[in-house]
Amino acid sequence: MTKEVTQSSAFADLLEKDGVKVPQVGDIVKGTIVTASKSEVVLDIEGVLMGVVRGPELYVEVEEYAHLKPGDQVEAAVLETENEEGHLEMSFRQVGQEKAWNNLRDAFKEKNTIKIRIIDANKGGLLARYCQINGFLPVSQLAPENYPRISGGDKSKILEKLKTFIGQDFDVNVITLNEEENKIIFSEKDVWNKRQKPALDRYKVGMVVDGRVTAITNFGVFLNFDDGMEGLIHISEIAWQRIDSPNELFKVGDRVKAEIVSIDGSKIFLSSKKLQKDPWQEASAKYSVGQVISGAIVKINPFGLFVKLDEEIHGLAHISQLNLAVKEKITELFNPGEVRDFEVVSISPTEHRLGLKLAGADNAPAPAPKKRAAKAKKEEAESVIIDGDQESGADSAAEESVEKVD
Repeated sequence: MTKEVTQSSAFADLLEKDGVKVPQVGDIVKGTIVTASKSEVVLDIEGVLMGVVRGPELYVEVEEYAHLKPGDQVEAAVLETENEEGHLEMSFRQVGQEKAWNNLRDAFKEKNTIKIRIIDANKGGLLARYCQINGFLPVSQLAPENYPRISGGDKSKILEKLKTFIGQDFDVNVITLNEEENKIIFSEKDVWNKRQKPALDRYKVGMVVDGRVTAITNFGVFLNFDDGMEGLIHISEIAWQRIDSPNELFKVGDRVKAEIVSIDGSKIFLSSKKLQKDPWQEASAKYSVGQVISGAIVKINPFGLFVKLDEEIHGLAHISQLNLAVKEKITELFNPGEVRDFEVVSISPTEHRLGLKLAGADNAPAPAPKKRAAKAKKEEAESVIIDGDQESGADSAAEESVEKVD
């Protein structure tokens, strides 16, 4: 046994006799800061021992260890009972990590807001870190102002947008916490919803808002108005006539007035067409059953043709009204942009429907069996809601992402 070990043992025995417990490796003890710098912190332990925290064990992520100064009392874990100078070698990191996990548990249970830092991005969302603990912020859980609304859902552009957030801090809630699988999911949208609730209470269905177009997607237009509020004008609520893309009528930055048609939680749905005169109110005066009129074919579907009669009124010529022979294909006989003569066979202004048949065509064939007739009716009804609920490219990318967060 060396002289140094004998002296250390004797010193430990004296401490035990004086009622002072000698810290062992792994113990967490409280000490008072003697000196503090960016490279080293020296602790006084109960006036009889000195401890030192150095290098990577200086943990600053938890607030308690971020701004230490002489006189502060802090907890540290014992790494070695005696270093080369005879002091305790200690760590803030071990204690800080446990404190960080406790903070996460509390945030998950109490729905408290915490701050995370974005460290990387993939096609499904953002890799984030809370006090050296990694988690994931999915695209679907981003606040509206950070949601990557990319027209057409180009995944490379979505990822490009997500990568601009690397290095930024986000306020989030913890919505999933599975310590066994080391799986933590954050939500910025939850925090945004909570903050928007008082503002949302000011709005009612039927109110008119004046805002600026902030994003255009294949399923609609996003409008920012008043105190940072945001609403969606779905493509079916943009205009009375059929449009293939919102880009036909709007560009980012345009000022637009719209009426609130629905409020669902924190989501506001708007309509710009409700502030426009409904052209179908005068459709009966312009068109009548039996009238023959020239129209341009704007779209060809398996169940018929969409025909533009004027700038505002479009009609549907069902496939049964096109005088097709057996084995003839609608796509081989008609072309988009082609102008043909059609006869009006039905008109319903209240339902915004106008039925056509090819002028000169024979009467429609005998009614199909009930099952086929029902299917045709369903197809026609679906055609009224053109390009209806469509999923954004970012959400599609998020669902496809199966990357595991370590």
